[in-house]
Amino acid sequence: MIAEKPPGRRGRRLTGLTTILIATAVAGVASYAVTILIPNQIGLAEYAIFAVFWSTLYFVVGALGGIQQEVTRATRPVSARSYPQPTRARRFGIIAGVFAFAAIVGTAPLWVGAVFPAQGWSLVWPLAVGAASFVMIAVLAGSLYGVAAWIPLALMIALDALLRLVALSITLAVTHDIVALAWATAAPFPVTLLVLWPFIRPYIVGRSQLDVRYGALTRNVASTIVASSATAIMVSGFPLLLGLTSRSEPPAILGMFIVTITLTRAPLIVVALSLQSYLVVHFRDEVMHFWRYLLRLLGLLVVGGALLAAAGALLGPAVYHLLFPHKLQPDAPFFAVLVGSSALVAALCITAPAILARSKHSVYSAGWIAAALATIGALLLPLDFATRTVAALVAGPILGLVVHGSYLLTAALHDRRQVVS
Repeated sequence: MIAEKPPGRRGRRLTGLTTILIATAVAGVASYAVTILIPNQIGLAEYAIFAVFWSTLYFVVGALGGIQQEVTRATRPVSARSYPQPTRARRFGIIAGVFAFAAIVGTAPLWVGAVFPAQGWSLVWPLAVGAASFVMIAVLAGSLYGVAAWIPLALMIALDALLRLVALSITLAVTHDIVALAWATAAPFPVTLLVLWPFIRPYIVGRSQLDVRYGALTRNVASTIVASSATAIMVSGFPLLLGLTSRSEPPAILGMFIVTITLTRAPLIVVALSLQSYLVVHFRDEVMHFWRYLLRLLGLLVVGGALLAAAGALLGPAVYHLLFPHKLQPDAPFFAVLVGSSALVAALCITAPAILARSKHSVYSAGWIAAALATIGALLLPLDFATRTVAALVAGPILGLVVHGSYLLTAALHDRRQVVS
């Protein structure tokens, strides 16, 4: 039975939000455990190599997340009697998954030497399998969002991360081989599909359908993937960019930077990203209080970000030393910068859904694209490693906020003139 939300009732929405946040928290803890476990087991130098694969996989996954956004928007619950045939989403997912696999393998000769210089094609195959499998996960998750099936959706989010933690833990007990760890990272995507499909199937087969045909669906997905790719560059793809632009840096230092950036920025950014769909709906529905709600959220983020940055500077070095007692240690100001930059990205995660709720897709994408380009540009500056890393972390979200903020300021003045007149 489909857990539909009755129109005009907010209780169900909050229940769904709570369920997804709990699943996100479970997945976040599992990912944190992976990030702490692997450097301690294989060392920072080897971790830098593994982190490039992880970042590459999740950059691709982040980009393909645009599929989930469009499927969510387009999915409508239907009666099994009135719509007994297979959904267009399933067919689209299979075709898109095959295309993703072929695209990665087909283009690998162009980039494999730069991205995976030591392991080469051995890491291309788990990357392609993981990406192709994620396409189906994105389609299923989007379909479940569309029919408000919160429990199976939460199970997908949590089980995938927990299976990855278990797979990597077992693999580490046997070997520290990077290729084996890569397969342990990618395998949970298809395994999650196989394990949960019998439970998910009754929620969507014959009970959901897309409101667009294949041509329009493909065009819409292409548009959302562009914005998702830019977002992925800012978040999950950052370690990959850091590795590509820092070949001359000692692996241990590169590994220290990557693990510190990953652990410190995750809490604010992951939560902000997980609330994107909820914020779009809230901004869309609260038209009368749009500006008050937006300014209140940004104000809370500014105050909270400043307090967390100060806490990061005070507690960060001690916590890092506790987690990695015999590794290279970053200094206190670096932790403050990392937390501050994560607050800037979180601010983008507030302005972006506010703009999307006003149906300004081009401005929404432009902000993320500008932020991604600024991030890449800063990493290519002729500066020392630490300085350009900090510049990339800060300059990207600032430029994105300038783009979004310029539109929002113009829109606010326009709304004010409308009220006065």
